[in-house]
Formats: sequence, structure tokens, C-alpha cells
Amino acid sequence: MRPGAFLAATRPLAIAHRGGALLGPENTAEAFAASISAGAEIVETDLRFSADGALVCLHDADLARLAGNPRRVAETDLATLRGVLPGLLTLDEAIQASAPLGLLLDVKLHEPRILNPILAALDAADALSRALLGLRDIDLIAAARKLSPDATILALVPDPDSIARACEAGADWFRLWQGDATPERLAAVREAGMGCVIMVGQPRSVAEPGYPPFPVGRIDHEGIARLLALGPDAVMLDDPRLLLSARTVTGPSSI
Repeated sequence: MRPGAFLAATRPLAIAHRGGALLGPENTAEAFAASISAGAEIVETDLRFSADGALVCLHDADLARLAGNPRRVAETDLATLRGVLPGLLTLDEAIQASAPLGLLLDVKLHEPRILNPILAALDAADALSRALLGLRDIDLIAAARKLSPDATILALVPDPDSIARACEAGADWFRLWQGDATPERLAAVREAGMGCVIMVGQPRSVAEPGYPPFPVGRIDHEGIARLLALGPDAVMLDDPRLLLSARTVTGPSSI
């Protein structure tokens, strides 16, 4: 792995999903600040392009869920997006608001054109060492690795058994959904020399068999205990306090 500066922490690392979506409005400076105060090691946020090329921290492709507005993010300029969502962060603002924590960027687009402006923003802010690039496509992982040998890349690919392919492409970390996190898969991630992030909850809006009965980002204390027994390197969840409290009780390992 190419460890970022934030990786020399106790394990499993607490990653605040969507900035800490149960601690404040998702992907906002308010949520980031609450996660920092709670003791999370990393905050996660989502990245898309606005119509005028701004990198904005929004999970959905449109504004329907967050604002009851059907506008698509890619077809709406930054000023209009801010009018609808006053707490909207750009990438530059997210880099600043997340300091000094690690920053996981869930890149929602598969097009390589999004990589250069992300890397440029991280370099300009001297934040590459505390950043994780979350990429959803094997080819995009390979492209990012060529562009930045020093970047730390998390594979957010949908196939839980593409561990070897993600490693070959240049990923340093691999995400497993909670329902896919078997001891065998975690062992395979470790054998490949990558770190393992477990994402809690359901990967789809409609519950799938074999997954816990919680929406994305949500988990209970029993679920946290089961995850800790697997020994992941990091857990991503809406309320990092659940992991932090359980980690304190069980005594986290240090690296």
C-alpha cells in the first residue's frame, strides 16, 4: 500500500460516510465539523461535475432527494446549485473543511477527464497525502495510477471478487459491502497487499437478500461487533461514533 499520512492511526479507521450524514446535512461543512469533533479519522464525500465544470460534493445525479428539485447536477451551474443547496461544498472547500482528517473522494463519474482537476486541487492544497481517491471502474483506477504514482486509491468497484484485478490496476484499498464481507474476501484483500474498507448497510434502495436490514450507511451495535471480528482496516458509516465507541471497548489494534 501507499499509506497516506492519516493511515498511521488505530484500526479500524472510522470513515464518516457523506461527511457524517447522521451528524449533519450530508456532504456539508457542518457534517464534516461534527465528524472531526466525534473523532473520525476520515470523512467521505462524493464528487460530480456541475454544468460549468465545478467539482461539487453531491451524491445523487439530480436534486430530487435532497431538494425536491428534478434538476440534474451535470446540467446545472454552480451558482444555481448553491441557490438550491446553500450548504453545497466544492472540492476546494471540502479539502479545507476536512483538514486535518483524511478525505475520501467518491468519484461518481467514470470518465478519465475528472481525474486531472481532482489531482490538481489536491496538489494545490498539499492534501494528496491525506486523500483517498474512491474510483468505481478498473480502467479509471489504472488511468489514475498512471497520472499519479503517489495517489492512494480505493477501489469502489461493484464486483466483490474483482480484488486481484483492482490490485493489478493500481488500487491500494478495496471496498467490500457489509453483506459481501466474508473472512475469505478479507483474506484475499490482505493477500493482495491492499487495505480493506467495509461499507455498512444496503447497496441498493431495495433490500437485497443476505444484506443487513439497514439503508446505506446505517448499522446497529450488533452489526458493528460482527464487523470488528472480521478485522477490517476501516469501516464507513453515517455515524462514526458507533464504531469509535465499539473500538474503544474492544481495544483497537495499531499499525
